[in-house]
Amino acid sequence: MSKLSGLGGRLYRGETSIEIIGRRRRWYAVSAVFVLLSIGALSIQGLHLGIEFKGGSSFTVTKAGASIEDARSAVTATGVPGEAIVQTIGSDKIRVQTGALNTVQNNAVQDALAAKFSVAVESIDTQIVGPSWGKEITRKALYGLFGFLICVMLYLAMAFEPKMAIAAIAAVVHDVFITVGIYALVGFDVTPATVIGFLTILGYSLYDTVVVFDKIRENTRTITSSSKSTYSQATNLAVNQTLIRSMNTSLIALLPVGSILFVGAGLLGAGTLKDLSLALFIGLAVGTYSSIFIAPPVLAQLREKEPAMQALAKRVNGRGVPAGVETPAPAHSDERRGPRNQPKRKHRK
Repeated sequence: MSKLSGLGGRLYRGETSIEIIGRRRRWYAVSAVFVLLSIGALSIQGLHLGIEFKGGSSFTVTKAGASIEDARSAVTATGVPGEAIVQTIGSDKIRVQTGALNTVQNNAVQDALAAKFSVAVESIDTQIVGPSWGKEITRKALYGLFGFLICVMLYLAMAFEPKMAIAAIAAVVHDVFITVGIYALVGFDVTPATVIGFLTILGYSLYDTVVVFDKIRENTRTITSSSKSTYSQATNLAVNQTLIRSMNTSLIALLPVGSILFVGAGLLGAGTLKDLSLALFIGLAVGTYSSIFIAPPVLAQLREKEPAMQALAKRVNGRGVPAGVETPAPAHSDERRGPRNQPKRKHRK
């Protein structure tokens, strides 16, 4: 711990520096690989929408020792269309999800499950969701997502500057896209809890990004009045100064979420927790990455295109005339040729 704190102090004072902004192409390449994987997962497998979004019926049977194979065979025997999704919840519950069913088909599935597991029909928890209600939930979720992005962009543009808002939104879109792609690759059902997890990671990603941007603004407030460092160099220093803090905050946030995902959903079998915990776990990790390796490089790249920052870079790199230094007058032609021969003085006798 003392070594980590010592490293944080050296990074903050600039004694040690990790090149992040200058290697932005490397970080862009890493993100591009994950984006391509997400595109592949979404195009091949797609998202497995829960019945809350696409409509359908859900049957939960409480029976110790119930197996997925027995539940699937019972549903298949009824002849209902579509493939049923069967999941275990804990050690004594099993849930069967089907497409939209009419009353006769719904009763047939209930009777088949009750007979297969020797339970009363009344003990089966049945939930029926219509397609119209699922479309309404989807529409409201999209409204909430776009409204969130618009409000965040307006706030960042007013509190910081428009280019910081653009860089922050680019990082947020990066986080959501990769999280959704990994979610599709894993094959978990998208439920309202998943949407809540997505909105939560957006807030966390922006929180970490805003902290880094605040330090960048502090380091670059009067940068054009001096010739000590370019905008990219000052941005890299700000990222180094907040690097240890971001790592510590992210680790503390990932530990409880990881416990929910691996212990609660994995070992204890709490299936209702895995939708939320997986979205949070992936989103927190990706959000930490983007707040360090995506948002600051994008911001620096946008700002370096400004004429003032280009002139500053020329002064720092010695390709131009530093500010406040007068240009020397051109030398006289005789001086360029060397000292002029003076006539010899005649000595009087």
